[in-house]
Amino acid sequence: MLALAKIFHFEMAHAIHGYEGPCKHIHGHSYELHVSVGSTTHADGYIPSPGFVIDFKEIKKLVGDNIISKFDHKLLLSNAFLQVHPGVEKLENLVRWESEPTAENLLQYFREVLTEKLPAHIKLLQLKLFETKDSYAVWHL
Repeated sequence: MLALAKIFHFEMAHAIHGYEGPCKHIHGHSYELHVSVGSTTHADGYIPSPGFVIDFKEIKKLVGDNIISKFDHKLLLSNAFLQVHPGVEKLENLVRWESEPTAENLLQYFREVLTEKLPAHIKLLQLKLFETKDSYAVWHL
């Protein structure tokens, strides 16, 4: 199977409610998201003109519009965190979430969004989200 991958970067802050380590406080990360997709129709052999499974520009627009624009330079906090820290609700870059904003939960959200938005002939194969340079979560088929 042919697979394509595109890498995205965004900055985001979060805090993990119910965690007893330092991540219970608001802090930020420089995230790196790897999005891998493949074709549901092309198997072996050459791809007819223009020769793409999907244009990288289409992946860039889809991820940019539906993920990066929603999370870049935002503060992502769970409703549980906000109940305990109500003063934070006034920040203009706040995004509220039902779930805790962990790398794992972010990937689940990204998977849902991209699966819905990708063209019918393209399937999501893998997502990899680096929270730090050496720590990441992976979702794959």
